[in-house]
Amino acid sequence: MRFDIITLFPELFAPMMQSGIIRRAFEARADGSKAVDVHFSQLRDFADGNYRRIDDRPFGGGPGMLMMAEPLARCVESIQAERAALGIPTCPVILFSPIGQALKHAVVERFAKANDEHGSNPGAILICGRYEGLDQRFIDTFVTEQISIGDFVLSGGEIPAMALLDAVARLQPGVLSDDQSHIQDSFNPSIDGLLDHPHYTRPEVWRGQSVPPVLIGGNHAEINKWREAQRKVITQNQRPELLP
Repeated sequence: MRFDIITLFPELFAPMMQSGIIRRAFEARADGSKAVDVHFSQLRDFADGNYRRIDDRPFGGGPGMLMMAEPLARCVESIQAERAALGIPTCPVILFSPIGQALKHAVVERFAKANDEHGSNPGAILICGRYEGLDQRFIDTFVTEQISIGDFVLSGGEIPAMALLDAVARLQPGVLSDDQSHIQDSFNPSIDGLLDHPHYTRPEVWRGQSVPPVLIGGNHAEINKWREAQRKVITQNQRPELLP
């Protein structure tokens, strides 16, 4: 799948994409393909004038600056033309915004899975906004979906874009050391969308605190029952809205 990222700061993504286990998703495989193929577009390359200006004051007054519609439109249209020339299916245009739908597991899973008749995923165009926001006319014309990562405001859309890429990358086959690892993650449908149970490792006693006896008894049926009960208790206490 291919993700095109429109940003003023593409250099912010390098540490995330080159570090840790998820880097496997962004590295070229033996056949030259990538599980998650990321392309960056520097928005200023699509602006006019010596200063490559991409923002201006808002009509009606008020603090801050707004990203102008025309540079954004040129950038999206350039990406769409390149994708079309490569035969890549039409994809969503995503803006990270406080008014967007919450970035939940179901949204991540939708982007992570193959979803066309050829078994390939077109990915998305991700727009990383800055300043006070974007000209609404651009949003109305080009944006197909808005996504939020929480009820707070960031200085730009790069961090939400990284969050989506990270979440999508770890669901790709061969990225995690054990492909079944994510199946037991919090919010996964395999555990009914609940929170994960507590985990313990060696030593059996740490600073006077012992591992629950059921986990070292060897009875896997009892272990599974304990884990299921713990998921329900933790979800009830911490995120009751997740319960059926």
